[in-house]
Amino acid sequence: MPKAEHISMSVVRRLPRYYRFLYDLKENGVTRISSRELSQRMGLTASQIRQDLNCFGGFGQQGYGYMVSQLYEEIGHILGMDHLSDTVLLGAGNMGRAIANHMDFESRGIRLTDIFDDSPDVIGQTVRGLTVQPTSGLEEACRDHPPQVAILCIPKEAAPELVDRLLALGVRGFWNFSHYDILYEHPDVVVENVHLGDSLMTLSYQLKTAVK
Repeated sequence: MPKAEHISMSVVRRLPRYYRFLYDLKENGVTRISSRELSQRMGLTASQIRQDLNCFGGFGQQGYGYMVSQLYEEIGHILGMDHLSDTVLLGAGNMGRAIANHMDFESRGIRLTDIFDDSPDVIGQTVRGLTVQPTSGLEEACRDHPPQVAILCIPKEAAPELVDRLLALGVRGFWNFSHYDILYEHPDVVVENVHLGDSLMTLSYQLKTAVK
């Protein structure tokens, strides 16, 4: 497989979509599919699909197509779905609880191990079978099993100190809902920023500019 730095992030961001579509095909009993048929379902061109998949090696055969189960497993391996990364959640407010309770972490390569919050009203409560712990005990709680990933559902102003503490624990990646620009201070960290407001404004723009 080519080195990751040689693969466009636009290609990488399409992989989860391939993964979802292939899962649905597999569940519906489809065993083989051509790039043309897949393109019709996904709204991409067949050429785009072939180019994307060729970035990671040869899948499928000309005139035969792709074996759905095999391609699903291969893309899952590329995405790291066959290895669970221990993950901590910072912030057990409304958003943190919603993410903890409704996200199927295990099917996305994540194992949620601990939840932390500063609020006395939340500490001690159970969320997704985990007891919410005080953020002050972060290092002690993670000493024996350091996390690789942190989910930040905390206010922006609380993030800088917590990010430093998490990095000291060995966290390598952040799923960041805090709006704190982690990469500005830590350019070598892996960050996936989630800005729900930006997504909503993008929808607003598309509605405004849609052809009537």
